[in-house]
Amino acid sequence: MANTKSAIKNARKATKRMVRNQAIKTRLKTLAKQLQAAAKSDGAAAKSAAIAYVAAVDKAVRSGVIHANAAARVKSHAAKFVFAK
Repeated sequence: MANTKSAIKNARKATKRMVRNQAIKTRLKTLAKQLQAAAKSDGAAAKSAAIAYVAAVDKAVRSGVIHANAAARVKSHAAKFVFAK
């Protein structure tokens, strides 16, 4: 447990960040599943799902939740899903 005032504050900040990051990562996983489902059914739906997914990934990079290289890899896989048909 944190003993000093600064350590207590840092623990509080870390908890807030963890909750925020978990929410963003969960949203990304949901969008990825929606993209996979859309890719199986319809091309137009897959394209719109991919656009939403890529936008969310870019936003996660800007907020520092995921690394830029990881985002590039994820976006590449999303493009393969859409243009595979």
